[in-house]
Amino acid sequence: MTAELVRGQNHPLPHTRLEIRVTAGAPVMACATLADDQGAVAGPEWIVHPGSPRLPGIEVSRQAAAGLRFHLDLGALPGQVHLVHVLLALPEGTGGPDRFGTTAAPFAAVTATDGTEIATFTLTGLDTESAVVALELYRRQGAWKVRAVGQGYAGGLAALFADQGLPEAAGFAAGVQEAVARHLAGAVQAPLTGTTGTTGTTGATGTTRTTGTTGATAAPGAQDGARARSEGRRPSAAPGESAAPGASAGTGGAGGAVNYTHPGRRTAAPPTPPPAASPTPPGEPPRPVAGDATGWSMDERLYNQVWGMFEDLARTVAAYRSAMDFAESRLDQELDRALSDPRQRIGGAGDAARAEARARHDRLAAQAREVLDRDLAQLAAESEVVEPALPPAYARWDSPVWHAYRVPMEIPMALRLGDVHLPERPDLRIPMLVRLPLERGLWIDSGRSGSDAALMTDDAQLRAAAVDTAVTLAARLLAVYPPGEFTVHVIDPAGSAAVPLAPLATSGALDRPPAAGAAGVSAVLARLIQRVDLVQMALRGGAADSLPPDLDTAEQLLIVNDFPHGFDDRAVTQLRYLADEGPAVGVHLLMVANREDASAYGPVLDPLWRSLLRISPVPDDHLADPWVGHAWTYEPPVVPPGSQVLRQVLDRVAESRRTGGR
Repeated sequence: MTAELVRGQNHPLPHTRLEIRVTAGAPVMACATLADDQGAVAGPEWIVHPGSPRLPGIEVSRQAAAGLRFHLDLGALPGQVHLVHVLLALPEGTGGPDRFGTTAAPFAAVTATDGTEIATFTLTGLDTESAVVALELYRRQGAWKVRAVGQGYAGGLAALFADQGLPEAAGFAAGVQEAVARHLAGAVQAPLTGTTGTTGTTGATGTTRTTGTTGATAAPGAQDGARARSEGRRPSAAPGESAAPGASAGTGGAGGAVNYTHPGRRTAAPPTPPPAASPTPPGEPPRPVAGDATGWSMDERLYNQVWGMFEDLARTVAAYRSAMDFAESRLDQELDRALSDPRQRIGGAGDAARAEARARHDRLAAQAREVLDRDLAQLAAESEVVEPALPPAYARWDSPVWHAYRVPMEIPMALRLGDVHLPERPDLRIPMLVRLPLERGLWIDSGRSGSDAALMTDDAQLRAAAVDTAVTLAARLLAVYPPGEFTVHVIDPAGSAAVPLAPLATSGALDRPPAAGAAGVSAVLARLIQRVDLVQMALRGGAADSLPPDLDTAEQLLIVNDFPHGFDDRAVTQLRYLADEGPAVGVHLLMVANREDASAYGPVLDPLWRSLLRISPVPDDHLADPWVGHAWTYEPPVVPPGSQVLRQVLDRVAESRRTGGR
């Protein structure tokens, strides 16, 4: 069984021949330092990096990439080596992000040579750091273990090497960066046409979450963020998520250069929002304003504001729950003290002590609820202002903005997948926004997840609701991309989803009808795998403009219904390949499946399920928040009953595809 490590946790290594597989939201470079039993690095000759990628027992990649592998043979390391530090760093001067906080959290998996995972570690909480010690492998009493570290350095490789005692650390780090830059210049062609895509925007947040030399720090307190909200000020900003690792920038459409980065992404600090038209009178709660976060455009400010609302709600509820826990704990302690005093066990003194303890508890609970209600009211007022101002990519299906919908000419920053809420205020729903292009595939779970809504719905209704959710998400993706820059494929092996898929199939939004049968499954997978392979080869060879003229370079979405029906072992392997390799080159999965149906495959499909973002066709509290420990309830996007908005939007998308956007 795979061990999912957290910072500081260790795990024994059953093998000496290992691979460490790293995936990140942007290209990173791999390094490793070897140390003796005192943890000392003897010198540069004990460091492997892209300029010197091989030492006895260890090898790293020569280039920066979003997917890296370390190859280790611990038995072949020099005898004096007792410690191996696995390092990740962002390359400098390449136009990419300059800190890990602007990218998706890196993920490291320690595996055997046959691919079996031994331990995994997700490096969450990074912010201003551009270099990080991800893992350490150490020898203790003749046996090797791995420890999750996650120690970041805002000063980059120079600070990291200096912390490990390397003399002339700054000069050595500069040499490593130069080696990576030379390789990138020789192997990756610069963007040829269009706008250069760069990652890194700023998202609003109510607290600072960084990882320094001692690991991840805790959130500084939910009440501070709630106070900032009540005073009408937006707390300090922290980075948002980055786009998926991109190819060279360019224009969409067959035959053109490939563009898998957001064309409007900027790295400079965005301007602050304009001041409110009229200040809030003293003593009154602040008046919410749509777009009061930082950002280069109104869409970016709204995106940051929505994330600020999410974090403020998380922090406010965390403060309330903490206050209630304190009140309950204090009540228990006071009652225990009253019962332990023989003088208060009988008579009026004991009753008075217990009544006083309960009264204090009630006062604390009332105070906590009062603060919670105040902050929730402020958030609800802000939601009422922000929701009508959201553009189509962020808006609900019942928003009036869809009635004036026009096919866009630019890709938006993000997409609304649904809503999330907490039980303290179920009617206060925060839009669940994910960045575009999608960084991972989606899995709509059509099985009984254990939620009340799922348990009260029969299997057929759940499967139909899951396909409906897939159709609404695919329609939204088609609607927010410019004409010709997004293509949807559908696999429905048994044809069981013909009715819910009808809006996509009959509107003309699909290039081909849904594929059915084993032959249809094989044909669609073969086409998409060929596209992934061709684009990967072109990018690695620096020849993005030499792709076949008939190759569709638009973003691709594959909807798979009723998996694994119609999939043989080869097709399952191909699907796993698309899930792993597709997102980096613009091929994404949208799976509609019940995991129990694929239980015969056992752990073989575990990496597939983990690679996908699970959502549900009915309300379900499965979304975990590792920051404050909340379980958020996800609400899928729903088209209002009787509304024709979905059909109208798809008709306009299809018409725009036919006319080329004219």
